[in-house]
Amino acid sequence: MLDFARNHFELFGLPPRYAIDAAALDAAYRELQRTVHPDRHAASDDASRLLALQAAARVNEAYRTLGDPVERARYLLSLHGIDAFDAADTALDTDFLERQLERRERAASAAEAGDAALLETLLDEVRGESAAMQASLGDLLDAPAPTAAARERVRELRFLGKLAEDLDEMAAQATS
Repeated sequence: MLDFARNHFELFGLPPRYAIDAAALDAAYRELQRTVHPDRHAASDDASRLLALQAAARVNEAYRTLGDPVERARYLLSLHGIDAFDAADTALDTDFLERQLERRERAASAAEAGDAALLETLLDEVRGESAAMQASLGDLLDAPAPTAAARERVRELRFLGKLAEDLDEMAAQATS
């Protein structure tokens, strides 16, 4: 059965790095699910069925975490004892926040005017900034001891993800 003491990367046989081989993750996930899926243990005793359910839940959680760039970054930091989203520390870089506030103001005006093209342009900007941040984040996260800069970039990446979701929703409403 599954070794619950292994971290998410070990579970899938992947190196603990930010850049991840999505195909290898998918293949390892499918293989593990074939092994631990509760249906394979339906005829087993209660304890074995419960263990299979717990193992399947653990595999699903690990897969979701490693498959999401923000959650993967958060998890890597947690392996180093760093809480990326500590509720007591919500500060972000002022320049970063000002750029996002300006984007939100432009988005609100565009949504009010029904300007789907401007919303799409803003969404493309945010996605581009997010992609650039993800590309540079690996160096910070894969260092032997990730720094506060890595934590801040992860928090900014989460912020950009939320902004992209909001812009996508605004754009969808503007086109309907």
